[in-house]
Amino acid sequence: MDRISQLAEQLGAALKAQAAQVTTAESCTGGGIAEAITRIPGSSAWFEAGYVTYSNAQKTKQLAVCADFFASVGAVSQEVVEAMVRGAQANSGARYAVAVSGVAGPDGGSAKKPVGTVWLAWGDGERLFSVRKQFPGSRDEVRRQTVETALAGLLRLLAEENPFMG
Repeated sequence: MDRISQLAEQLGAALKAQAAQVTTAESCTGGGIAEAITRIPGSSAWFEAGYVTYSNAQKTKQLAVCADFFASVGAVSQEVVEAMVRGAQANSGARYAVAVSGVAGPDGGSAKKPVGTVWLAWGDGERLFSVRKQFPGSRDEVRRQTVETALAGLLRLLAEENPFMG
């Protein structure tokens, strides 16, 4: 079993033990986190919803991300992923959430946000954590590392740890 499937299986067991549900809000991963979670049999008991909001308009429409953020800080930012988490939790009713927005490449990077820049955020209804990562590699490698980091962070969050301190 690959690392992502292992993490998703562990996440499912942890959520089941808490009788809790999770939601995802994804941009650069295109639903990859939700796919990893739902590849685990029985995931309907603990996966509430997944939002793939690739465009800024959909981030605003589906997740209530403030449209002004895109002009002021950009889609790949702490403000946007934190708003995505809050929006996904509000819309789905799930206790736990993860959100990602990044520049997977091979194009689209800038001096301030080069290819491989990804913002991730996790929330549990009370606490909210976010972190900027710089992942190396191809588009597929950036997306895979983002999915893995998102799942590992959810596991740490369920264990009442800081999601990005692992």
